[in-house]
Amino acid sequence: MLNVDGRDDEEFKDTEIGRIPKKWEIVKLGDITTLKNGERPLMINDNNVVPVYGANGVMGYTSKFLVDNDFTLVIGRVGASGEVHIGNGKIWISDNAIYSESYDKSKVYLPLLFYLLKFKNLSKFATKSTHPIITQSFLNSINLPLPPLPEQKAIAKVLSTVDEAIQKCNELIAKTERLKQGLMRELLTKGIGHKEFKDTEIGRIPKEWEVVKLEEAVKINRESIDPTRFPDDEFLYVDIESVENNTGVICDAKKIRGKEAPLRARRVLHYNDVIMSTVRPYLKAFAIIPKELDNQICSTGFAVLSCGEEVVPRYLLYTIFSDMVINQCTRMMVGGQYPALNESQVAEIKVPLPPLLEQQKIAEILSTIDKKLELERKRKEKLERIKKGLMNDLLTGKRRIPKEMWEKIGGE
Repeated sequence: MLNVDGRDDEEFKDTEIGRIPKKWEIVKLGDITTLKNGERPLMINDNNVVPVYGANGVMGYTSKFLVDNDFTLVIGRVGASGEVHIGNGKIWISDNAIYSESYDKSKVYLPLLFYLLKFKNLSKFATKSTHPIITQSFLNSINLPLPPLPEQKAIAKVLSTVDEAIQKCNELIAKTERLKQGLMRELLTKGIGHKEFKDTEIGRIPKEWEVVKLEEAVKINRESIDPTRFPDDEFLYVDIESVENNTGVICDAKKIRGKEAPLRARRVLHYNDVIMSTVRPYLKAFAIIPKELDNQICSTGFAVLSCGEEVVPRYLLYTIFSDMVINQCTRMMVGGQYPALNESQVAEIKVPLPPLLEQQKIAEILSTIDKKLELERKRKEKLERIKKGLMNDLLTGKRRIPKEMWEKIGGE
């Protein structure tokens, strides 16, 4: 990552958009760009090569282009109104977005405008209606701080370097998730080292494995409590929102007093319990309980599965994430707006059960992949915090890239 060394000896001035360096200008977006509404593309299919940008970014490919510039700003007009994207070369812009047809290259570096508009969070200015809209007239009237052109390029280069690092994290996370999904399919249906298999009601599995109902393998919802009986005691409370979908991570257990406990806060948790959301189970809000949540409480929207000596908790967690379990849940769910399972239905879910040692080996292999995913997600979070800080400092002039480094950093 490029090094940014700030200095605070620059003179500042107070303006209608806040305090900015004295040598920076304030310009209206409409004075430095020519904006137009996009047009409906003739045909989109993957055999074409010209990207079609909509309010949400690239939505497909077509054969003709609407604009051919070094850079083009694309701003969501309806739908994802206020979302900002930047395209290069020949692109088409759909009619739910606004784009920069041209811009004053002697005055502005368009990638810097991209970050300035992202920093403004344009979506909060969308009209408050059933279909929020951002208009050209609004965009043309926006005031923006504009550093000297070489500094614009240097700032954009620093921010784009962080963006590239975040993108690499995203790609590595996606690749590792695909690896995990492939391993789960392989390990949970073929096991480790098996040569003989059998067909069962949940699919083909090794001949030595059993198929059991959850109620035969674990205890379900073994303990409940009414926290309001202990009004001044503090609890950590896990509700559905506390669990990240599809990752097995509890990210936000809430600290509450007994007298504040919602009606659904009733299930008692123990270390190594597996919790399974029974509301929209296909979203996979499932997790394993860490030591710090032992003897705390969760929502009755979870089935709490307590493993005995015959089931490895982490093996069970990976199993309920699998398609063979989710497909059973989908078939049994009832309810329209909030499809869910009741306790009896959870008890009927069938899972493959290898010998204990093989459960442990499967869990260890998949846990290794999860640890790698966790490291990459934390790295991404750190980069996003760095980028947020850099945008806050560099785009407002609170922190400056030294003048002698402008050309070195931003030069092409």
